[in-house]
Amino acid sequence: MIKHIVMWKVKNESDNKMDTCQRIKEALEALPGKITQIKELEVGINYNTSETAYDISLYTGFDSKEDLNAYQINPDHKEVGALIKSLTTARAVSDYEV
Repeated sequence: MIKHIVMWKVKNESDNKMDTCQRIKEALEALPGKITQIKELEVGINYNTSETAYDISLYTGFDSKEDLNAYQINPDHKEVGALIKSLTTARAVSDYEV
């Protein structure tokens, strides 16, 4: 199984950081209904107040690297990615196999 983990920091000029995080969360949580390669998906909104903490995290699981690649080029994923990019300033990612 392939694990794909991504974390983002929301732009500081966001009127309401929690609303922005919720908007991202809802967009991500809609993806399993559109992209069959997603086997697991979990989105968490951070409550840690440390300056080094990221605001929102995504965990997804895939059966194979090929499924992860298919997810990454899927138009629905790209649409959500563009939304997230417009609302965030930093991104960290880790992909690994278990």
